[in-house]
Amino acid sequence: MNVQNTFYDNDLTGYNFVAEIPGTDPLLKSQIVMLGGHLDSWAGGTGATDNGAGCTVMLEALRIIKVLGIQPRRTIRIALWGGEEQGLFGSFGYVKKHIGDPQNMQLSAEQANISAYYNLDNGSGKIRGIYAQSNPAVRDLFKSWLAPFADMGAAGGVTMSNTGSTDHLSFDAVGIPGFQFIQDPLEYETRTHHSNMDTYDHLSIPDLQQAAVVVAAFVYNTAMRNEMIPRKPLPKPEKFIFDLDFPF
Repeated sequence: MNVQNTFYDNDLTGYNFVAEIPGTDPLLKSQIVMLGGHLDSWAGGTGATDNGAGCTVMLEALRIIKVLGIQPRRTIRIALWGGEEQGLFGSFGYVKKHIGDPQNMQLSAEQANISAYYNLDNGSGKIRGIYAQSNPAVRDLFKSWLAPFADMGAAGGVTMSNTGSTDHLSFDAVGIPGFQFIQDPLEYETRTHHSNMDTYDHLSIPDLQQAAVVVAAFVYNTAMRNEMIPRKPLPKPEKFIFDLDFPF
């Protein structure tokens, strides 16, 4: 693959890609299930595992839902973020503009309507579980959603702990249930992460296919259940760790 790039020094604007499958339930279609990954990467490689893999999985999960003809009760919204490697600029800029500011916790009406945000950003490995982000109310729910995928290696892996430095944190900071999936590490931390080895030949296509199926199931279940995903208590107002006072 021959990738040719052009650098535009006069355009310093970051961009997010956002698309939706509209909800169909008259009472629930204003509520939203979000999923995403980040488009940008480090300059050493082409960003295949960080985070082309996550973007590919999220797009494929949406394609699965679409081609099956599913009519989700809630609206499903995918976002592929820019500027994650610079400090979650894409996702936090979106949150700050549309949902609220964690520094003063002044929240928009949309904050109450987003059921959950699901993120994938740890390479090309299979999904083995999910970080519950210190939210015990989702533990049993997520275990039941993983159980059907035991033969695909994704059963039961729910931990209360969190993985940091990726886009689910922007949503968690304003009280929206935000989650990152647990993945097989493969060679992510040891070879491809932020290196010139982060290229297409280090992707595991069967693992990405498994991940897309699991993500599609989580998004489907969240969109179709009667209740929204349980929430933790609203965080106290404080400056977001990645907020550099840029004029979002």
